[in-house]
Amino acid sequence: MSKMLTAEDFTQLPLLMWEKVFSKVKKAVVFMDDRCAEALHWSGGAAALLEAGARNVKQFSSFEACGENEPKAVFVVSTVLKGRTVDIIKDIISLSHFQYCVVFTAVPHSVHLFANNVSTEMEGNPVFDQFEEKLCEWMGNMNYTAEVMHSPVVFAPVSQQLIVAPAFAHLFPLLPPDLDSLNAKRAEKKRFGTLNDLNVHSLPVELQIEIKCLVSALNSMFEAAKMREESFAVGPMSRIIAGELANHNQAKNRRKTAPNKASIIFIDRTMDLTGVVGHHGDNLVEKILSVLSPLPGHVTDVQVDMLELTNVQRIPHFQNTVAPGCLAQTQPSSARSLWETMLTSKHKEAVMEVRRHLVEAATKEKLPIKMSMGRVTPEQLCSYVKLFRSNWEALESHCGVLQLGLATAQMLRHPSLARWDSCLAFERLLLQALGDSDFPAMLRQLLPLMKPCGGEDSSSSGSRLRKDECGPDELILLLIYLYSLAEEAQNTDSEEEELGKLERELIGALTLVITRETELSPLIQNLIGCATPEELSTESVHSAVEKMFETLRGLRHMRNHLKQLRSVYSASNGVHQATYRPFLRQILEEVFHPDRAECPDIEHMSGGLTDLLKTGFSMFVKVSRPRPSDNPLLFLFLVGGVTPSELRLIKDTVSKLKPGTQVLILSTRLLRPTDIPKLLFSSQRLRPDIGL
Repeated sequence: MSKMLTAEDFTQLPLLMWEKVFSKVKKAVVFMDDRCAEALHWSGGAAALLEAGARNVKQFSSFEACGENEPKAVFVVSTVLKGRTVDIIKDIISLSHFQYCVVFTAVPHSVHLFANNVSTEMEGNPVFDQFEEKLCEWMGNMNYTAEVMHSPVVFAPVSQQLIVAPAFAHLFPLLPPDLDSLNAKRAEKKRFGTLNDLNVHSLPVELQIEIKCLVSALNSMFEAAKMREESFAVGPMSRIIAGELANHNQAKNRRKTAPNKASIIFIDRTMDLTGVVGHHGDNLVEKILSVLSPLPGHVTDVQVDMLELTNVQRIPHFQNTVAPGCLAQTQPSSARSLWETMLTSKHKEAVMEVRRHLVEAATKEKLPIKMSMGRVTPEQLCSYVKLFRSNWEALESHCGVLQLGLATAQMLRHPSLARWDSCLAFERLLLQALGDSDFPAMLRQLLPLMKPCGGEDSSSSGSRLRKDECGPDELILLLIYLYSLAEEAQNTDSEEEELGKLERELIGALTLVITRETELSPLIQNLIGCATPEELSTESVHSAVEKMFETLRGLRHMRNHLKQLRSVYSASNGVHQATYRPFLRQILEEVFHPDRAECPDIEHMSGGLTDLLKTGFSMFVKVSRPRPSDNPLLFLFLVGGVTPSELRLIKDTVSKLKPGTQVLILSTRLLRPTDIPKLLFSSQRLRPDIGL
């Protein structure tokens, strides 16, 4: 691999990680957990397993099993072989008639030792060997064959510029309430002052396991790419992850000899939440992800209703039987290039591009298409798609473009789109007012928006009747938007007292809005822990909203530890309007501006001792520290997720500052605005569910 490694080469690597699995699935029934299934979904899906000779693919569940004529099973799991995972494997084997079992875990053997409290280095893979014996026991014959091995099948190439890790979709930088709960268990003198003081050993074991698995998976990918990386970090969680990668034993060995140089900057999502919950993205995919339902068991992809392509009648309030389509395009094709365009273009350009692809496909198949210029409407897109109904071959060869076309049409006619525009208008007003007001004055502007749901017969002025008025989901997003910008407002002396009073008012108003809902959105179900309005009690809603405000308060200070990049806002100067300044753009400007001094906030993380020697040595010799722009390939790893509009921002910023630079984005997930409240208010950040 002597030639320079390109971003395109790198996006092939997740598929490479599956080769070991593919080599073992011949004549086997494959059982796979949701996280691995989602990773494979973006690298060829179940079809790739069937092409490799698998007989069937089933969900990893105690309710699945195989018949007597199916003697071979392959299990692919993203978890440690302990607890729930072991129970499910045992259940499936006990109900089946296997004589040959292969288990792939995405967790390396070293982390299995750590999970079993073994601190010494050990020869071989004793934990895997013991598990092989267990498998034979459960199959009922010690002479049957069992194999257990590690394969880091956690990455999904979403596009040529982005790789996500669905197995780590719930990994999120820690927040002030997490610091409080860690400190509560520590002696007074050993408490941590800030999130920045935390180290990996101070975290709960579940989170340590999660971080070690992520670092190991990154190392496997860098190993396959023969990569020698310099690591940098911005934010407390990123420091911990980058530090683990710098000190990872296998990574140290790899870096001694690997020829391909790269830089990787880990960045905490919490450094800039404004960019995710805001509605300024102007991105088609962001809106599609927001309004269509997720594919069952998936974090990234959504369900596209395919009824338009059939002659099945649509019956209101009835789940139709046609399998959903999706966005993932895994084969090189015109659909693949359309998907790339949709991800990284402005909304209007992307919609025009969808129409162009549909028209081209129809023309190619000689279908009777009526050309139309002007605005793209959902009706127009659907009429193009329907042309393919009666021609099975045409439908099959263009099914990727048809799914993307339908997804776009379904988004454009979705009723919640009106609320998207209302949020955007309100955010713009807030930005203009921010420079001249104190924070309580900004928050107070939210109160009139908090209107409970109006019934059919209700004419009271205080209730919500129009489609474009904010519901609880939008109100929560606007609250996060405001709190993430709180430090940018003017400070006043009486602020804290006034703020406390105002927050109590907001908590009361939001509680009322939620309790009056006639239908609960997935976000509210998640936040309150109830599925239907009937289950709601004012007390449970009130205490959930109070807890939410505790977390919101902490968001005001997320950038306080930074020396330079403390603001994501530039005030109006009479000529230009006030604007949001994306944190990622500021990072890239620091990295690529030729005349910038080293930015103190982008911290270089290296493997321990050599760094200490360098600093001691620099008294005599001028030692220059590595900088992210030193290498031809730059990775940005966003811990906690990245949005589609940020992909465009990164692409545009880099091509403006340093054309020809290869920049690749890695992240725990692709975000839609409503993901953030779940990650902030109802996820187990400190103790992720790793199945133990």
